[in-house]
Amino acid sequence: MLINCVAYQNGFKIAEMPIDQISDYLAKPDVFVWVALFEPSIEELAVMQAEFQLHDLAIQDVVHGHQRPKTEEYGDIIFSVAQMITVQPNHSLKVGELDIFTGHNFILSIRSGSDKPLLGVRARCEQEPHLLALGPAYVLYALVDYVVDEYFDVQEDLQTELEEIEAEIFMKSKGRENIERLYYLKQKVSTLKHASVPLREKFSHFNGGRIPVVLAQAHLNEYFRDLNDHLARIIDLLESIEDSISMTVQVNLSLVTIDETEITKRLAAWAGIFGLATSFAGIWGMNFEQMPELHWQLGYPIALLIIFGGCSLLYWRFKKIKWL
Repeated sequence: MLINCVAYQNGFKIAEMPIDQISDYLAKPDVFVWVALFEPSIEELAVMQAEFQLHDLAIQDVVHGHQRPKTEEYGDIIFSVAQMITVQPNHSLKVGELDIFTGHNFILSIRSGSDKPLLGVRARCEQEPHLLALGPAYVLYALVDYVVDEYFDVQEDLQTELEEIEAEIFMKSKGRENIERLYYLKQKVSTLKHASVPLREKFSHFNGGRIPVVLAQAHLNEYFRDLNDHLARIIDLLESIEDSISMTVQVNLSLVTIDETEITKRLAAWAGIFGLATSFAGIWGMNFEQMPELHWQLGYPIALLIIFGGCSLLYWRFKKIKWL
């Protein structure tokens, strides 16, 4: 679905146009076209391929989707892929995809699997015409920078969730629940990390070394370096969260072990108390004829007193050492 198709000249919007007029504006000097699509059909992609001379392999990647974040060069066109990650109301993560084709006089963004619109990026760029005048290269930076900023929001949500679990870590009877929550939290951290690490690896090349011609002409090294710094900070924060999760899991398992040990000690203490009573009852319950205490007039109450006294002594002892 076509979201918008706009032509810009010297940083200012000059026209919104239908798709069939793209070629007319591409032929004009100092003009570039910015086309935004949302989950386009095969037919729409075929039209875009014909208009911008896009490579078949790149179009196949867009059609198949679920691509790893990357940048690839096809002649003088750069094909970039970034994952759009948003937090759902139930705190699960929704992973979408943003495919970007960047040429010397056009930029084509294709959003799939994400409900997060990119209209704010266009509005921000149009408010800064001196930067938009740098051409499609700046729009590429702005789009990826927006995606990375969303990663910070996701990271903050993950950090908040971890803090909530840590606050409940010492609550009894929540051991299994906490382990399950930590496991799912680790999965979400891995999802965000898998989106951030390869994106940093690919875009780090744009602020030094060999820079594609399309980007070199815009002189955006500082901007891509700033983008690389943001990604590095996100990755560091995610690694910190992973370390905290591992530590919290160990603490939780230790608490579970302590609880199990406490239960074992209580069971052992009661088993010892009842074992003492059972041993006396077993001795006096033997059917030997020569057991003089069985014929004592006070034999029964004395036996009960011995059993009760022995059990009481054990109970007091176990209570003192905090087994009960």
